[in-house]
Amino acid sequence: MTVTVDTTVTSAATRTNPVLRVAPASPAEAVAHFGASLAFHADVSDVASALAAGGDPGFVVLDSRSTASWDQGHVPGAIHLPTALIPEQAEQLLDRSVPVVTYCWGPGCNGATRAALALAELGFPVKEMLGGFEYWVREGFAYETWEGDERRAADPLTAPVDAADCGC
Repeated sequence: MTVTVDTTVTSAATRTNPVLRVAPASPAEAVAHFGASLAFHADVSDVASALAAGGDPGFVVLDSRSTASWDQGHVPGAIHLPTALIPEQAEQLLDRSVPVVTYCWGPGCNGATRAALALAELGFPVKEMLGGFEYWVREGFAYETWEGDERRAADPLTAPVDAADCGC
């Protein structure tokens, strides 16, 4: 995709404003970019909502972290498949017709991205869960550990305190 940037804005405020120093993309380019982003990413809350609805959510969740990390905590119902093992084990564990949603630790880790790439290279439809396990826990969703089920209170900086969802 080629993005055309309008550099004709000349006001003094715009020249010194770091937000507008580079003008926003055109609306058509923004539609293409943000539409593509949604094709590649899933939100933690949306994944949790789809799983909580019961029945078949239409996707499988894949934890791409190490066994020690998995034992520390993981999304209930997730499949554990560390990224390094995807090439040799994905065919046995996953159905190529079912989209896979990958996650790792959190926004500071690109393990879910690497796992998604490895799966896509094998021909699996895939999305990455933004925020990873960190935001799953921070938003107050239940998780499983080697010791059993756990849940922490939602962090008010990541989830609404008195509402069912954030409204976005």
